[in-house]
Amino acid sequence: MTFLNGCYSCKWEAQRREKPRRPLCCCSLRERIFYPWLIMSFFLSVILLFTWVETSNEYNGFDWVVFLGSRIWFFWSLVLLSILGILAAYTTMLVVFGFLLCWEKNELYLHWYHKIMVLIVILFCSFLMWILLTFWRERWLTIGLSLQVFAPYIHLSSISAMVLLSWPVAFYLIHLEGEARMRRNQDTSERRRNKWCNMLTKLRVLQVVVGLPFLLILLCLYVVPFGTYSPCVQEKDKLAPKPDFFGHRGAPMLGPENTIMSFEKAVEQGAHGLESDVQISLDEVPFLMHDYDLRRTTNILEVMPNASDEQSSFFYWDFLSTLNAGKWFADSWIKPFFGMKPLSEADRERARSQKIPKLSELLQIARKAKKMVIFDLYTPPHSHPSRSSYIRLVVSVILDSKIEQHLIIWLPGSERDYVRSKAPGFQHIGRLFTIERLTKEKITRINVDYKNLFYDGLKEYKAANITINIYLVNEPWLFSLAWCSSIHSVTTDNIQVLKEINHPYYFMTPDFYMFMWIFLDIISAVFIVAIFYSIWLRESRSEKILQGITSYTETPSVRSLHEEVLRVEETR
Repeated sequence: MTFLNGCYSCKWEAQRREKPRRPLCCCSLRERIFYPWLIMSFFLSVILLFTWVETSNEYNGFDWVVFLGSRIWFFWSLVLLSILGILAAYTTMLVVFGFLLCWEKNELYLHWYHKIMVLIVILFCSFLMWILLTFWRERWLTIGLSLQVFAPYIHLSSISAMVLLSWPVAFYLIHLEGEARMRRNQDTSERRRNKWCNMLTKLRVLQVVVGLPFLLILLCLYVVPFGTYSPCVQEKDKLAPKPDFFGHRGAPMLGPENTIMSFEKAVEQGAHGLESDVQISLDEVPFLMHDYDLRRTTNILEVMPNASDEQSSFFYWDFLSTLNAGKWFADSWIKPFFGMKPLSEADRERARSQKIPKLSELLQIARKAKKMVIFDLYTPPHSHPSRSSYIRLVVSVILDSKIEQHLIIWLPGSERDYVRSKAPGFQHIGRLFTIERLTKEKITRINVDYKNLFYDGLKEYKAANITINIYLVNEPWLFSLAWCSSIHSVTTDNIQVLKEINHPYYFMTPDFYMFMWIFLDIISAVFIVAIFYSIWLRESRSEKILQGITSYTETPSVRSLHEEVLRVEETR
C-alpha cells in the first residue's frame, strides 16, 4: 500500500490507520470529480495506441508525408508509436493504482503533477484524434479490416479474459452481499437503522453497477459469432489461389526504389509484375521518379543545392542521368523501411552506383523476364513542353521497346481511345469506377486502395469478373486478408516476406471455429460458476465464524458497552 500510495499521490511515508467500516472509497469531492478525467485519458491513449499499431501498414507513407513537411527523413511513425505506448502505459498505471487503493479502502489523492500530466494527455490525444478524423479517416477502415481478420481470435481471447475477470468481480459482489447481510441483521437504534438502510441501498446499487455490465458483456460474447464476419473463416476448398505480386517501385527493401537494381531484385523474388512512377524530363525523356523533387532519393543537394526544390520534370535528361540514386539507400544510417535486413557488401556496392533509369530501361527488363508493367504517369506542369503530348510520347516509347503489348497494364485515364488505336494489345486498368463505367470503357481490371476491401470485400466487382489489384500491402495479416477475400494481385514493398507465405494467416474453417466457440462457452461458464461458488462458500464460512464470535460477545455488559460506543459515534 505504501508503494501504491507513493506512486499515485507521491506520499511515500507509511501510514497506519484503521480501514473504514463501509466498502466505499473514502475520497474528497475533488478527487471523485477528477477520476473520470483519468479514465478518459486512459481510454483515449489506449484507443490511439491500438489504432496506430493496427495501421502499421501505413508507417512508410506517414514517414514520407512528414518528410515532405520537415525535409528530414526519420521513422516518425515509430516515434509516435513510442509516445502513444508511454502515454497508454502511464494512464493505465494510474487507473490500476487508483482501483487498488479504492479496493483497499484507502483515500484517493492524485498528486497535482499527475493531474497536469493527465490533462496534457487528454489534450494531446484529442488533437491526434481530431487529425485522424479530419485528414486520415481511411485509417479507421484499416481498423475495421484488422478486426475482420482478428475477430474470431479476439472473441475467443475475450471469453478467456472474462473468466480471469470473474474472480475479482465475484469476490467484490459476494463481499458486498455479506456486508449488506451483516448490516441488515444488526439491531441498533432507529436513527442508526435509517442510516444503515441508506447504506444498504448504496451497496445494492454497487452490486448492480458491477455485476450487470459483467453479465451483459459475458452474454454478448457468448452470442457475438452470430453477428461477426471474417473472410478468413471459410471452407478450405473455397480458398482462392494465392494473389500475384507487383513490386512497388521494384523491391524497395532490397534495392533503391525505382532503380534497375530494385526491379531486378523484384524479378529475382518472383514478382508477377513491376510497378513504377513515370515523369517526363524537359527534353521529353520519360524517366522513373516518385517524388516531385529529387531531394530524398538522389544526391542533388551535393551537386546543385540551389535547385534541389525544383520539380523533377524541369531538368534535362543529360543532368538527371548524372545524379546518383543509390547512396541514400546504401550509406544512410536511417533506412527507408524499419526492420530492413542488412545489405551484403556486394549489394551495398551495387546500390551505391545506381542512377535514375529511363522508362525504356524498365521495359527492357520486363520484356526479357516476361513481366507485366504498371505505372503512374505524372502529368507535366503547365509550362512543360510535353504538357499536351506526354501520353503519345510514352506510348511511342513503349512501342519502340518491342515489349509484348499484353504485358503493359495501362493505368492513365487520359486519351484511352488514342492508346487503344495505337496499342490495341495494352490491358487497360481503371480505378474504383462503377461497373457500368468499366463496362462502357471496356476495362476488365481495377487498381484500388486496399482499404476498399472494407466495403463488402469488392464482391460486386468479383461477380462482374473484374480482375482486382490492391495497393499497398506490406503486412502479412493484410496479405492474408486479401488472399481470403479472393483478390487477384497486390502491390507490395515487402515481396521478399510475403512470397514465403504459403497459407493465409489466421485462417480457420467454420466447423473448427464453431467447435472452439461452443467449447469455450461451456468451459468458461463452468469456471465462472465454480469461481463464484468457491468464493461464496469461503465467505459463508467466514461469516459463520464471525457470527459465532459476535454471539459470544453479545452479553448484556458487552451490549451496553457497544451501544454506548454507538451513541458516542452519533454525537460526533
